Amino acid sequence: MQRYDMIVIGSGPSGRRAAIQAAKLGRQVLVVESQARVGGVSVHTGTIPSKTMRETVLNLSGWRERGFYGRAYRVKQDITSADIQARMVKTLEHEVDVLDHQFARNGVRILHGRAAFRSSHEVDVALPSGEVRTLHGDTILIAVGTRPFRPDYVPFNGTNVFDSDEIVEVPKLPRSLTVIGAGVIGVEYATIFSALEVQVTLIEPRPTFLDFVDKELMEEFVHDLRDRNVALRLGAEVTKIDFDGAGRPVCSLATGRDVAGDVLLFAAGRMGATDGLNLAAAGLSSDHRGRIAVDGKTLQTAVPHIYAAGDVIGFPSLASTSMEQGRIAACHAFGVATPPAPEFFPYGIYSVPEISTVGMSEEDVRKRGIPYECGIARFRETSRGHIMGLQSGMMKMIFSKKTRRLLGVHIVGEGATELIHIGQAVLNLKGTIDYFMENTFNYPTLAEAYKIASLDAWNRAFAPLPGAVPVAPPEGAGEALA
Repeated sequence: MQRYDMIVIGSGPSGRRAAIQAAKLGRQVLVVESQARVGGVSVHTGTIPSKTMRETVLNLSGWRERGFYGRAYRVKQDITSADIQARMVKTLEHEVDVLDHQFARNGVRILHGRAAFRSSHEVDVALPSGEVRTLHGDTILIAVGTRPFRPDYVPFNGTNVFDSDEIVEVPKLPRSLTVIGAGVIGVEYATIFSALEVQVTLIEPRPTFLDFVDKELMEEFVHDLRDRNVALRLGAEVTKIDFDGAGRPVCSLATGRDVAGDVLLFAAGRMGATDGLNLAAAGLSSDHRGRIAVDGKTLQTAVPHIYAAGDVIGFPSLASTSMEQGRIAACHAFGVATPPAPEFFPYGIYSVPEISTVGMSEEDVRKRGIPYECGIARFRETSRGHIMGLQSGMMKMIFSKKTRRLLGVHIVGEGATELIHIGQAVLNLKGTIDYFMENTFNYPTLAEAYKIASLDAWNRAFAPLPGAVPVAPPEGAGEALA
């Protein structure tokens, strides 16, 4: 029986980062990947394909230039599914090539097959040839990710009813699209297709969506969607899905309305891909969504030498945090201390427009009873925004009135997922409003919005009254939130 210091089941963001970290610590590592190529859902059906699709759509549709040239402007008049697939193939080939090279350079072995536990240290791997190979791992990391939730009442057919893994390979761009589920994935695809002038209807059984995002930011986002004629059916549960005479899927809602579209995307949730792992043989179990419980600091499961990381453990289910979880798991498994994780990490939604947030929302600050003030900057107020022809987009910053510390940054608009990192750095370094007002930003840039928003907050809450003597920051400012 082959023995390894660590067996990693899955080669997505958490699996590959754990494998490479363990290899750099001089350990013998094997990655078991069920698919023919490494990368997991992130590379092949999730993160990379959806973001590549988004970038292709924005480029070919001329979306970013319409502020100058009007809504009828197009870079390519007739955009097809083949146009989108061509760029996606190139991107995925590059991603897989980079991963293969990283594994080879670090001496990580790869075995393609389906893994299942035989015991807490033994894993059976069913190879494509039909052979079953049993391997021993001193430590094991479960990094199998997730798969789309596919309820029985949805007639998935691969033709015009898709799940979120299938939609990236839609054979023909539809004229109308119905999306069930206004979570991150549903919203991303709904807005991407909307940028192609596809008539989109977004259905969500809850009265609100993306509730973790600051409410004022969501009001701006929803206004943008309605301005583009995206139909929102909130508080509307789907009771039945049929097909009309033309073969189009029709959703019947509990509200009494029907929604028909050329294509239906079901994007209401994902399941941990743990059903084939035989977790019971290892002394483990999963919840009703296939997720595995772990220690939040060490990533250990109920069996100490078995770890789990990435989407299979649930929130926050981000590629960025999954990578860090994989690294932490590998370091802990082999006795390497890691510094405490930073308090704040950014959350990015690659919708059109982008949404990104870090730190506390205004609702969070209110719940904690912290005296605060907000500053707002609109991208159209910046010179860079004018140059780019931006008509929408805003940044919201929240500061403690007592300590002047930055508490949260929330952005909707072009480049939000890039801009957020300035706020993330200042938050984790416990910076104050003074940083943004006293430092120089490149001109013209969208990053100037930080200075505009901070000055807006200063004028509202911190600026001295006319004739008053300016008050210095309180001693110890930046040490405590309130």
